[in-house]
Amino acid sequence: MPDLRPWAAAGRRLLANRLAFAGLLVVAALTGAAAAAELLAPWDPAAQQYDSILVGPGAEHLLGTDVLGRDVLSRLLHGARTSLAVGLLVQVVYLGIGIPVGAVAAFAGGRLDNLLMRFVDIVYAFPDLLLIILLRSIFGGSLVMLLVAIGLVNWTDVARLMRGEILALREREFVLAARCVGASPSRIVLRHLVPNALGPIIVAVVFFVPRAIFAEAALSYIGLGVRPPATSWGTMVQEGDQAIFGVPHLVLFPALAIAVTMLSFTFLGDGLRDALDPRLRLARR
Repeated sequence: MPDLRPWAAAGRRLLANRLAFAGLLVVAALTGAAAAAELLAPWDPAAQQYDSILVGPGAEHLLGTDVLGRDVLSRLLHGARTSLAVGLLVQVVYLGIGIPVGAVAAFAGGRLDNLLMRFVDIVYAFPDLLLIILLRSIFGGSLVMLLVAIGLVNWTDVARLMRGEILALREREFVLAARCVGASPSRIVLRHLVPNALGPIIVAVVFFVPRAIFAEAALSYIGLGVRPPATSWGTMVQEGDQAIFGVPHLVLFPALAIAVTMLSFTFLGDGLRDALDPRLRLARR
């Protein structure tokens, strides 16, 4: 059975970090609100009320209504479901591609390492927006294809990080011991190297979540994100941009939701980094 004491100690250090704990609470609250959007939303997010168009925040509509009379709070809660789903599920694509590529490249070395990392460099150098437009035109405009497109563009950082961690670990004593007892290369990678390299990967994933949320918001703003009738915070900003000076609440509330979410994940990521590597925390003092 693996020793869980280091992870328990890291958890205590994380909870002792006030900013990280606040970020964790906000992320948990947003996730819960998104999961319970059907129960919490006071109105149907797609219902158009033509007698309540562009109503400001008030008792009936707490955050006002948009140009079609739809309740902004209800759309914000349902949009959270889409935006958070993109931010979290894209990480599956990042990890599913980046970890195997980085681990194989570092452990194999030689020509295979050089070939894989040159491929990583090519993908990294290709303009993100152009590649996403190309992938969207090939795979279509569904939400799943949006996840795939964002994931296929930005997995290179995970691959580079995993490669660096494996290179640092592959000459350690426990790896040499595994080789001496006849462990196969695949067993060494899967049972010894990858698990010991997951700490920095977990921290990186937390930082990658707000980047994916912002990528979806930016794509939705230029019309390449989720398609109606689905909604996200990015599409709400795009729809409210036309009337930003007359009814700023249409842009203000979804923009604040994006900003608060990104800031919360950043605080959480900083706290995780300090908790998993206390030397960084001590070096800052």
